[in-house]
Amino acid sequence: MLYLMIAPGIVYYIVFKYVPLAGSMIAFQNYQIFNGIQGSPWVGFDNFIYLFTYPDFYIVLRNTALIALYQLVFGFPAPIILALLFNEVRLMLAKRTLQSLFYLPHFLSWVVVGGIVFELLSSQGMVNQLRGLFGLEPILFMQQEGFFRSIVVVSGIWKEVGWGTIIYLAAIAGINPNLYEAAVMDGANRWKQIMYITIPSMAPTILVLFLLNIGNFLELGFDQIYNLLTPMTYSVGDIIETYVYRAGVLQGQYSVTTAIGLFQSVIGFVLLYIFNRLARKSEQGLW
Repeated sequence: MLYLMIAPGIVYYIVFKYVPLAGSMIAFQNYQIFNGIQGSPWVGFDNFIYLFTYPDFYIVLRNTALIALYQLVFGFPAPIILALLFNEVRLMLAKRTLQSLFYLPHFLSWVVVGGIVFELLSSQGMVNQLRGLFGLEPILFMQQEGFFRSIVVVSGIWKEVGWGTIIYLAAIAGINPNLYEAAVMDGANRWKQIMYITIPSMAPTILVLFLLNIGNFLELGFDQIYNLLTPMTYSVGDIIETYVYRAGVLQGQYSVTTAIGLFQSVIGFVLLYIFNRLARKSEQGLW
C-alpha cells in the first residue's frame, strides 16, 4: 500500500525529470528541429565555447548570481523568522488569521503580483503618493536599475514567505514540550527558549531546505523576472531564464540554450556537493 501511495510521485519524476535527461545531448549537437536528435550533426563542445565567449552571457550570469545571492541571504531566513513569530502567538484565532493572510499571496500568479507591484510603484501609485505627503518627488521605481533587484527580492519574499513557514511550523510542532517545561523551571525566558530549544531543534530542517535551495542556486524562475523586467532594467535584471526564453523560444537556438541548462545543473550539483560535505561534518546532510 505504501509503494502504491508513492507510485504517482515516482512516475512524475521518471517522466518529467529522468526521461528529459536524454535530451541533454542536444547541448553537444547543432540541433535542427526537423532532423531530430539522431539526425542533427555532432559538434562537441562548440556550444559551450560559444557560450563562454559570448560577452552578454557574463552579464546574464552576473545578474543571475547576484539576485540568487540576495534571495538566499534575505529570502531564506524570512520564513524561519516568521515561523518563530507565529509560534509565539498564543491566541489561536489571531494565529490562524495571520497565517491565512500570509499564505494568500502564494496562490496568486506572478502576472497578478507583477501588476500589483507596477501599480504600487508607478508614478501615481501608493508609494509615490506617500512620498508626496512629505514633499518628495515621485520616483519611477520600475524604470531605474538601482531599485530592480531590491524589488525582485522583496516581492519574492512577500509572495512566498507565508507558504515557506509551513515546513518550519511542522518542525516546531514536533519539538518535545517537556523541553520547554524544563527550561521554564530553570528560569529561561521566551527568548532563551527560542535560542536554545526551538532553533536548535529546527536546525536539521533548516539545513535540508538550505541544501535544496543551494542546488537550485542559479534557477531563479522565469515568471517573476519576466513580469517585472522592463527595457530600462535589462542590464541588471536579464537572467539566464529570460535569456534562454529569447534565444531558445524566440530565436530557435535550442543547442545553446540546452548547454546553458546543463551548465546550470552542473553548477547546482557542485554547490550542493560542497555544502553537503560541509554539513556532514555536523552529522547532517542529504546523503
